[in-house]
Parts: sequence; C-alpha cells; structure tokens
Amino acid sequence: MTGLEQYHQDALSKLRNKELLIGDAFIDGVWVSKEKKFPVYEPSTGTILGNVSNCELADFQKAIESTESVQEEYFLSTTGAQRGALLRKWNDLILANQHDSKSIIFAVILSLENGKPYAEAFGEVAYAASFVSWFAEEAPRAYGHTIPSATPNTMVSDVREPVGVCGIITPWNFPAAMITRKVAPALGAGCTVVIKPPSETPYSCAILAKLAIEAGFPPKSVQVCPTKDRKAATELATNPLVKKISFTGSTGVGKMLATLAAGTLKKVGLELGGNAPLIVFDDADLDVTIEGVIASKFRCSGQTCVCANRIYVQRSIEKEFTKRLVEAVSRLEYGRGLDCTTTQGPLVNQSAVDKVATHISDALAKGAKVEIGGEAPNGAGYFFPPTVLSSVPTDALVTIDETFGPLAAICTFDTEEEVIKLANDTEFGLAGYLFSKNIGRCHRVAARMKVGMVAVNTGKVSATEAPFGGVKASGYGREGSLYGMEEYQVIKAITVGNLHR
Repeated sequence: MTGLEQYHQDALSKLRNKELLIGDAFIDGVWVSKEKKFPVYEPSTGTILGNVSNCELADFQKAIESTESVQEEYFLSTTGAQRGALLRKWNDLILANQHDSKSIIFAVILSLENGKPYAEAFGEVAYAASFVSWFAEEAPRAYGHTIPSATPNTMVSDVREPVGVCGIITPWNFPAAMITRKVAPALGAGCTVVIKPPSETPYSCAILAKLAIEAGFPPKSVQVCPTKDRKAATELATNPLVKKISFTGSTGVGKMLATLAAGTLKKVGLELGGNAPLIVFDDADLDVTIEGVIASKFRCSGQTCVCANRIYVQRSIEKEFTKRLVEAVSRLEYGRGLDCTTTQGPLVNQSAVDKVATHISDALAKGAKVEIGGEAPNGAGYFFPPTVLSSVPTDALVTIDETFGPLAAICTFDTEEEVIKLANDTEFGLAGYLFSKNIGRCHRVAARMKVGMVAVNTGKVSATEAPFGGVKASGYGREGSLYGMEEYQVIKAITVGNLHR
C-alpha cells in the first residue's frame, strides 16, 4: 500500500457512517447507480477519491418530469409553517451528522473532496445548516399585501406563490453551503428542485439530499443529477418545465445559461465571478486590517468569489503594511486538509495551480516583487504556498483577472479619488473591502464602490442574514437574507369587485 493509499484509508476509516459517501444520483425518489461514472479526485493527493454516476440528458429529463409531477401537490398540501418545520428537521440532521464525540462524518467527506482544511470544512457544515435554519423561520412569512383600490367597492390584494420547479447548479468551492443557500429557500417557498452538483465535489450534495429526505421532504421534491456532460446539464436552462434556474459559477457560463433560459422566459438568478478590491487607507488600524486581509484573501486558499483580488494600500503605509502581512502569511501552513496543522489546503486542480503561477510571472515581468511564497512545490497534490507580491502595477494580469488562489497582490495609491477609480475599473462588481478609522470616509467610499457588497473594517462580507449578490458582470439576484426566498416566488394580484352588491 502506498503512502497516498494509506492516507485515504486512514481518512475514510474516521467515517462512522460510510453510507454518507454516496456516489449515486437521486432520481424519481430513488438512488440510481449509473453504469457510466466519472472519477472524483482528492486535491490533496491528486488521486481518485471515488467514482460517481454520470447522468445523461435522459436522466435530467426524467428528474425534471418527476419533480414537476409533485410540485403542485407539495405546495398545496403544506403550509409555510409546515415547510418551516421540515427545514428545522433538516437543519438538525445536518448538524447531527457534522460530528460526534468519537468520529468525524460530514466535515471529513467535505475536506476530502474539496481539499479545504478540516476546520474550514467543519465550519462550512455549520454555515450550510444556518441557511436551512434561517429559511425555516422565513417560510411562514411569505407575506402578501392588501392594497387600497382606486375603484369603489373593490379590494386588491397580492399573495406570494412558488415559481415552480427550480434548476440548481452549484460550485465546488463551498460544496455544502452553496446547496443549502439555494435549496432551503426554494423548498421553503414551496418549490421542488433538481440539483446539478459540481463534478469536483458531488458527495456533499448527496449527503444533503439524503438528509433532506430523512427530514420528511417528499422524495421527488429533491433530485440530484451529477454529471460531467455539460449538454445534459443545460437541460435545466432550456426545459420549459423548469421555471427558475439558480447558478453560481463563472461569468462565461452564467451568460450562456441566461441566454438559454431566455428561450423559455424562466426566472434566473446568477452569482458570478468577482475581482474584489481591498482598500487600506493610511489611518487604518493595521492589526484589524491584517486580520481582515488574511480572512478575506486566504480563506479556502483564495478560492472564493469574494476573495480580495486587488489590495490597494496608501503609499505612506505600504512598507509597514507589507511587513505585517508577510509576517502573518509566514504563519500559515499549507498541506492536506485533514492534517491538524494545515491552515491552507490545496487548490482544486492543476489548472488552478497553473493560473496562480501565470499571474505571478506576469506581475514579476512588469516590476512586482515576491515578498513570500511564489513557487509551487514539487510532489503530489495541487498545492501553491500563500504568496505576497508588492509593487504590483495596475496593468498586471492579477488586477484584471480573478486569480482564485492564495496570491495577495499589493498595489499602491495616493488619493481617495484615485483608489475609487482603480477599485471600480473592472467589469465585475461582487464584493469590495475598505479599512479606515474615518467614519465619514468609510461611508463615502462604500457608497461609491460599484459592488453588491461592501465590508468595512472586516474581512467578512457574507453571512446568512446578509444579502449576497453582485452587480455588473457579477450577476443579479440575491441569496440569503430576507430577500432570498423572493427569488423563488412570484406575486399574484387578486382583485375583487362589486363588494357591496
């Protein structure tokens, strides 16, 4: 047995319930093992973790038709309060399978398939459950309005109803939380769903589907179709029985899905790419700032759409900021996700490693300097050490293209007006960050940043209760928060006339 094989065996032996490592599709209320499968690679080793059923076009069509057959019954036979109770049961089951006193379950599987450190995986399971808990409380609150009519003896009101069958397409970087952030409000609104999980990390989705059915949701209300066949997956965007598609991923794919969805005029929600600026003014608290940069830039090894991609530091504090950031980064440890000392896991695949290397070489050719890191190590797995570049010019590739890796690129600026223009000089508009003790400046700059979310004096921009989404090429629609369920509802107006006859 090789060292890598022993590592896998040791990791999997920690699973109390191996039935949660599911490689099947869930179609028409039953688990389906397809003859054709695709491999799932464990990025910490670059070896195969398991093989998963590869769904074809006919599977997607069957799943859509199956879930559409129970859509109306599911909504009409349950109240919002009852759907909320089902969501609470689902939340409890997710947390119950997060861990126990002796062994690790959900978090180990998530860490193995995604590569992120166990602490982050453990936290993500709780984060995923938080969306289920949140929408359990929102489900009974699908308020309508009574509207004063301009016509005598007439009453106007509106009610919220589910949009219908929803196609859900999620990314690999948060394989649990991105499922629940979409599926929980859909189920709470009375919709049924067909999920196409990421082919890199399909196991977390299968766990969540299994637990949702155990919680009491009708078996046909949640269907899961893993696939490597993009044409098969696009059925979710073109099939007229699907009334809403929600996608998180690249801007290019998002545009393609939106174009396809226009053919059937279905509702669309898109959470796409980012190029987040992080601005550090000379009056910032550097202790708070460094903590925020580490959280924003190096979470999930830099593989999040809200990661700080461009760090703009006011020139007078550049040297001190860079020194402190390098000291903080030097304390990070990259390695296998289940190793207890790891703070930075691997990237998702070799292409991701190559992209970081390309951004570094381009910046160096244009005058940037490596402060720490800078080269991928030899050996197994898709690793890249946390890297800091200083003196990065504003025309470097890293300032234009989202890196999606552990690369902190420091640029300088002199004035507030200058940095606002630099921050907004991108087609993307998902998240932005700024650090300053001047409350007036904080409000002024936040108001002028052309993004959907701004974090001030913190590296954390996303939370269950906060609206998540972007503007410009970063997409449209909002997830989480009090607005999240609206994405899966339509408004029906009811006018009653001749009330006094």
